[in-house]
Amino acid sequence: MDHINDQVRVAVVQASPVIMDLYKTLEKVRLLTTDAAKRGAKLVLFPEAYIPAYPRGMTFGTVVGSRSSKGREDWCRYWENSIFVPSKETEVLGSIAKDNSVYLVIGVIEKEQLSGTLYCTVLYFSPDGTLLGKHRKLKPTASERIIWGEGDGSTLPVFDTSIGKIGALICWENYMPLARMAMYSKGVELYLMPTADAREVWQSTIRHIALEGRCFVLSCNQFVTKNMYPTDLACYDELESEPEIMSNGGSAIISPLGEYIVGPVYGKEDILIADLDLRDIVKSRFDFDVNGHYSRPDVFQLAINEARKTNVKWD
Repeated sequence: MDHINDQVRVAVVQASPVIMDLYKTLEKVRLLTTDAAKRGAKLVLFPEAYIPAYPRGMTFGTVVGSRSSKGREDWCRYWENSIFVPSKETEVLGSIAKDNSVYLVIGVIEKEQLSGTLYCTVLYFSPDGTLLGKHRKLKPTASERIIWGEGDGSTLPVFDTSIGKIGALICWENYMPLARMAMYSKGVELYLMPTADAREVWQSTIRHIALEGRCFVLSCNQFVTKNMYPTDLACYDELESEPEIMSNGGSAIISPLGEYIVGPVYGKEDILIADLDLRDIVKSRFDFDVNGHYSRPDVFQLAINEARKTNVKWD
C-alpha cells in the first residue's frame, strides 16, 4: 500500500442519462465530470448502464415464447445508442477524463465488436485519457438476461493507481461471495459499486462489503423519473403502470469500518463528494484482514479463471 498521496477526494454522480440518446448523454457526462472536478474530485464514478440507460420498466416486447415487432424496434434503438469498446465514443470519454485530470469510471452498455451482443460494462479511464480497461457484468439479474450477455473472468481488473487500488463489481454481482473474494484478493481499496438498486436493504449490502473488505465503498445509482423516458418508444405504453419515480437513488460513500461518510442520498440528482484518507484502510485491517490474517488458506481456497472464453479455437 504505497500511494503518491494518502488523501483523495472522490465524487459519486447520482443522475439520469438522457435516456436512449448516446450523444446527449456524453455531453451530460462532460458537464457533470467538469462540475465534480471543479470541486476537487480526482475520481468520478457514474452509475450502472449510464450510457445509454438502465431500461427499467421496459420489456422489449418479451414474454416466454415470443417477442414483438415493437419490442425489436426498442431493442434496435437501445443497441444503436450503446457503444463499441474501443470507439470514437470511448475517445470522447477519455478526453473528458483528460480535460478534467480525473479517473473516470462509468457504466455503459457495450456492443461486442464481432457479434453485436450487448454487455453491461464498467469502463475505467485514467487522468491522461487512457482507457485502462473494463469489467463486464458476470451475471445479469432476472430479465436483464434478455438484453445482456454474460462476461467472463478476463475482465475482473483491479488497477493500482496513484489514488489507490480501484476495482468494481456491478449491482447484484456484489451478492456473489466468490466474486467479492476475487476483488479482495487483488487488494482493492476503492471498491466501486455502480448499481440500479435503490432499495433500503441495499444499504446493508454496501456497508457489509466495506466492513468485510476493509475498503472504501462507493455505491452509485441513478435518480430517474418516468417523464425522463422518450415518449416515442415503440412500447412506451408499458411504462403507464410504473411509478413516477423510477429509481430513487440511494448513492453513498462508506468507510472501511462500514460507516457512512456521505449519504445515502434519495429523491434528487446530486454529486456526492468525500475526502478519503487511505490510512483508514490500514487502521481498519488491524483486527480483520479478509485476505490476510483473517483468511484460512489451509481450509479455504478460491480458483479464479481469468481466461477469455470463446467458442472457436484456431489451430
